[in-house]
Amino acid sequence: MDDGTAGSARRERAERSFETFAHHALRTPLADADDEAAFAEQMARIADGRDEQADLLADPDVPLSRALEFQVERTREGFEHRLERLAGDDADAVADAYLAGERDDWVGELAAYYHECLLGLEEITVADDRLFVLLVLRYPSSFTVNVSFAEGRPPAAGVRFESPTHADVDYDDRYGERYYTESRYDQREAAAYLRETGDVVREVFPDPDETPREERYGGFVYVTAQTHGSFTDVLRAVDPDPTRFDGPPDGPTIVPAGPEADRLDETLLADARVVA
Repeated sequence: MDDGTAGSARRERAERSFETFAHHALRTPLADADDEAAFAEQMARIADGRDEQADLLADPDVPLSRALEFQVERTREGFEHRLERLAGDDADAVADAYLAGERDDWVGELAAYYHECLLGLEEITVADDRLFVLLVLRYPSSFTVNVSFAEGRPPAAGVRFESPTHADVDYDDRYGERYYTESRYDQREAAAYLRETGDVVREVFPDPDETPREERYGGFVYVTAQTHGSFTDVLRAVDPDPTRFDGPPDGPTIVPAGPEADRLDETLLADARVVA
């Protein structure tokens, strides 16, 4: 197979994995104390990461680009952690084998999907009208993760802040200094929002050692987008149905994204369409 044909085949398989997983979620069991501890650690990292990004946004000496790079880095770490738990230390090789047609199982397909998600996330800071959506739902005996990308208008909820650099505004022109000053104010407001919503993550996923199993359910949706130099950040709690699943699955499995995802499409993503 020549390079062009091989590249086309890889792209076709990558697009197939996106089509599959954009409308589905990975359900992972929480069957014992080790599972609970690993999940609690992941959620704590998300909450702490919002605090750290807030510090970067609020610091006038830190370029906005660094705060946005931090967001990508922390999300990448989360994907890589999930990939490692799913596919082992050779997750990259698993994804490559799937894309090369050397394996055709859902673990390989999911690994390829997460790799494509990482590429798509990096585009958020440079591509207009592209939304990144993360939905994490905790049930009494498992949790689900759904990642998707959408195109269109970002939701009106959450917070917005602007980047003069991304908007290509000249600091020395007539309005530049005022624009930069207003942008710094927006970033401080965004920092306060990130801290508040970091606490939301902590509230919806309480300490499993202090919470009865039947009360261990909750979730959040996170949406970020960039439109002509203006960045949108939304994180809000989502209340899943604790009776959706009867018990823990035997292992990680693929399930429909669920009614919560459908409701979010009708509210937060009413002016956008899921593309992957």
